Amino acid sequence: MAALFACTKCNSRHPFEELSQGQQLCKDCRGAFPLVKCTYCRTEFQDGSKGSPSLVCKKCEVNVKLYGKPSACEYCNIIAAFIGAKCQRCTNSEKRYGPPVTCEQCKQRCAFDRKDDSRKKVDGKLLCWLCTLSYKRALAKTKQSASHRSSSSKPGHHHHSSQNHKRSSSHSSKSKRSEHSPSKKPRTEISKSSNGSLPSSESTLLDTGTSDHVVAMHQLKDQIASLQKQLLVKDQQMLAREKQAGEAKAQHGIIERELRLKIQSMTKSHNDLVEELQSKVRVLQKQVITLSKNQKKVRDTDSPQRL
Repeated sequence: MAALFACTKCNSRHPFEELSQGQQLCKDCRGAFPLVKCTYCRTEFQDGSKGSPSLVCKKCEVNVKLYGKPSACEYCNIIAAFIGAKCQRCTNSEKRYGPPVTCEQCKQRCAFDRKDDSRKKVDGKLLCWLCTLSYKRALAKTKQSASHRSSSSKPGHHHHSSQNHKRSSSHSSKSKRSEHSPSKKPRTEISKSSNGSLPSSESTLLDTGTSDHVVAMHQLKDQIASLQKQLLVKDQQMLAREKQAGEAKAQHGIIERELRLKIQSMTKSHNDLVEELQSKVRVLQKQVITLSKNQKKVRDTDSPQRL
């Protein structure tokens, strides 16, 4: 018997090829949980949360906790570069297949030439990872519409086709009446082919444009967050510098006041010393005058006696 493998959600046993790649989910679990795209690496995964849908896969959640929010990859421009300037997908592809080349769909230098049979699945085109997914989805839609068209052309569906014809005629009459009213359709709507399905090239462009739009939105959000962080750092630096300037100004005022008081004290002591010395000089001058007068008197009294 072939080996059976357990589903990661319900633990039921199934052959390996019946489980989904990556999360290893069975068909029932894949239908029970919605298929969403990761905000960062753009990988599709089954969201198993019961509340609001999680838009980040488990791998990117771990990387965000370890390395913080990622930046845009310099090759594919996907917001998934957690370490360095390149995402892990482009890093691994560059190691295996060499430097990137220009994608034939988005014209970015983010495709890798695998040099194997993988290009046969996209009609021999050299596409990047995102454009490859979009092209495969467009091919799947085209095949699905072709199979639906072939099944509806069978004789057993004649009554159903007549009903569809009646519905289309009533719809055309309604559309004629609505020609005079202002159009409310979004500008992003593109024309459909005669069979009612999107052409593969237009569907691919729509998917690629949507992915590029999401990537650009996340880039702008990350740039805004980065600029806000830089602005916060600059504000904190300005406040710190203003605080240092205020402290330096206060310190300068204290030093200036102390120097002024010291100069006043030294000036006062100098003036007191000068006055004291001047008073001593005056006293000494008086004593000199008195002594000189006494000496003159003594000389005058001694001179007649000698005669």
